[in-house]
Amino acid sequence: MAVAVAQRIRLSYSKYWYAYAMIAPVVIVLGVLVGYPLVRGVYLTLTNATSLNVGRQIGVNHIPDSFDFIGLDNYADVLWGPTAYDRFWSHFIWTVAWTAICVVLHYGIGLGLALLLNRKMRGRGLYRLVLILPWAVPTFVTVFSWRLMLADGGAVNGLLSFLHLPEPAWLSDPLAQKAAAILVNTWVGVPFMMISLLGGLQSIPQELYEAAEMDGASPWQRFRHVTLPGLRTVSSTVVLLGVIWTFNQFAVIFLLFGSGAPDAQILVTWAYRLGFGQQPSDYAQSATYGILLLSILIVFTTFYRRWLARNEKANG
Repeated sequence: MAVAVAQRIRLSYSKYWYAYAMIAPVVIVLGVLVGYPLVRGVYLTLTNATSLNVGRQIGVNHIPDSFDFIGLDNYADVLWGPTAYDRFWSHFIWTVAWTAICVVLHYGIGLGLALLLNRKMRGRGLYRLVLILPWAVPTFVTVFSWRLMLADGGAVNGLLSFLHLPEPAWLSDPLAQKAAAILVNTWVGVPFMMISLLGGLQSIPQELYEAAEMDGASPWQRFRHVTLPGLRTVSSTVVLLGVIWTFNQFAVIFLLFGSGAPDAQILVTWAYRLGFGQQPSDYAQSATYGILLLSILIVFTTFYRRWLARNEKANG
């Protein structure tokens, strides 16, 4: 068996050596930037590494690693330990809710704006430019701007006061913090969905709409039976990307709340807090969170793609 595999590899290399030569630099770069950190992270999850027992350089003196190999104890502690709910499961539930709400808002608002911009109207190019600006502006600028507007006495509460509505403490109240995080992330993420779905809308043949209209289809029926099926491929891709990006959306949460707002921290920011936001830093636990995050996304992506394939087969 091994000999046959080796022969196939040798034959493939002799026939497509130029292809291997072209992809070799990419493989090397990915190995250095992704492969090594991933392997190192998996190894750290099997130890009790902290900032007190990892190797470090002090002047000319090198202090070697002194942490111990503890097997799967970190995973057991994170998932089933005495404080597992407060440290992992509560953040996991909020991360899933945050991801679902944000992606639904991204897709719904993005699709609505894309449908509007796909119609013939005066100044359509200007509207597109204005609506894509939140995505083009650097994230830290956007988040800091929202932080100023959401602060006590900021523009948002000023507007609510003018309308005689309650003024939440967006940056200090736990429930309001979560609402603020969803609001800011929706602002950041909608333009990508809008542009992607607008491209999908423009690829749908106009003849399909004309035929449906001639058959007496209402606007809702044209949307349901022409627009949505025509966007199926684009939608499946952008929703998957949206879930992955939102699940790992570090910048919005961290820049909006820093190391505070423990109830609004998602798993990726909580992992950062364990590894770099406390003393001593718990590198092993932080790495464990990272591997669990990766595993969750791999499982979700696998089931999502299978669900899409099953739907495609049923509709095909």
